[in-house]
Amino acid sequence: MLIPLFLLVGFGAAVLYSAAGGKVDPFASSHLIRFCVFLLMASIIASLPRQFVRFMTYPAYVIVLLLLIGVEILGNVRGGSQRWLDLGFMVLQPSELMKPVIVVTLAQFYASLPVGMILSWRALLVPGVLIALPVSLVLLQPDLGTSLAIAFGGAMVMLLAGLPMKWFIGGSLAAIAAAPLVFFFGLQDYQQRRVLTMFDPEADALGAGYHINQSKIAIGSGGIFGKGFNNGSQSHLQYLPEPQTDFVFATMAEEWGLLGGLFVLAVFAVILSWGLRVARASHDRFASLLAAGMVATIFFYVAVNLMMVMGMAPVVGIPLPFMSHGGSSMMTNMICIGALMMVNRWNREAPRYGLAG
Repeated sequence: MLIPLFLLVGFGAAVLYSAAGGKVDPFASSHLIRFCVFLLMASIIASLPRQFVRFMTYPAYVIVLLLLIGVEILGNVRGGSQRWLDLGFMVLQPSELMKPVIVVTLAQFYASLPVGMILSWRALLVPGVLIALPVSLVLLQPDLGTSLAIAFGGAMVMLLAGLPMKWFIGGSLAAIAAAPLVFFFGLQDYQQRRVLTMFDPEADALGAGYHINQSKIAIGSGGIFGKGFNNGSQSHLQYLPEPQTDFVFATMAEEWGLLGGLFVLAVFAVILSWGLRVARASHDRFASLLAAGMVATIFFYVAVNLMMVMGMAPVVGIPLPFMSHGGSSMMTNMICIGALMMVNRWNREAPRYGLAG
C-alpha cells in the first residue's frame, strides 16, 4: 500500500509545483512536509494495541464534540465560515477529526452490541444520535461537505453492521421528501446557488457557475495526453479557481490528460482495494467495521471531489486525498491510512496472540 501512496503523493507534489507556476513554494514543499509529518503520525497509530483503541474511543468522541462546541463559541471566522480553533501552536479544524472518530465510535458501539439486538431500536437510535450531534454542529459553521462526509462514514458503518436494508430505504425516502425543505430553509444562499449551478452552470457562467465551467475547460483541453508538465494555461493564467486544492484534479488533467486521470484512479483503486482486503481479513467485528469505515471515508473524499470537478456534484469544498494542498485533508486521510495499517497489524498478530480484547 505504501508504494502507491508514495506515488500518489509525489504526483500530487508535481501537480502543485506546476500550479504554483513552476515553483516548489508554497504548495509542493508544504505538501511533502505535511505528508512526512502525518506519515509519522500514521505509524504511531498503526502501533496502537486493540484494547487501548477501544478504551479511548468514547473519550475521543466526547473531546472532539467539545472542540466542535468550542468552535461555535471561540472559533476563527474565515471566508464567512467559522470552522477553526486557534490553539496557539496550530490552527485546528475539529470537524476533520470527527470523520475518522465517528467511524471508530460506531465500530465500538456495534462491536459491543449483542448480535441479537441488531434489529432493536437501540441499534438505530443511539448511533443516529451519535451522528446527528456532530453533523448539526458542523452545519452551523456552515460546512455542508464535511457534515455529509461525517454522515456518510457513520451510515456506512451502520449498513455494514447489519442493520436491515428497509431502514436505509425508508431513511432515503424520508431524506428525498425532506430535501425541498432543507434546500429552502436549511441552506445558505450561496449553497443554494451551488446546487442549482450543478444542473445549469451556463446560467451564471461568470458567477456561481464559473468554477465548474473553468474546471470542465481544463479537463477537456487536456485531451488524451495533456498539454505537458508545467504547461497548463487554465491554472497558470489563473482562470481555474483553487487549482491547488479543490480543483487539483482539473489542474492535473489539463497537463497530463486522460492518461494522468486514469493513473490517479488506478492508484486510488489499489489503495481502497487494499483497505477492503484488510477489512475482510479482520478476525473480529470491531476491526472489520473500523477498517471498512475508514475505506468509506477515503472513498467519499475521492468520489465527491471527482464528481465536483466534472460538474456532477455541487462545489462543496472536498479536496482530493493525498494530492490537494491542505493540512486538514492530509491529516484526516492519513489517520484513515494509519487505522488501516493498525488493523492490518492486528490481523497478522491474531493467530499468534489470540483475539482476546
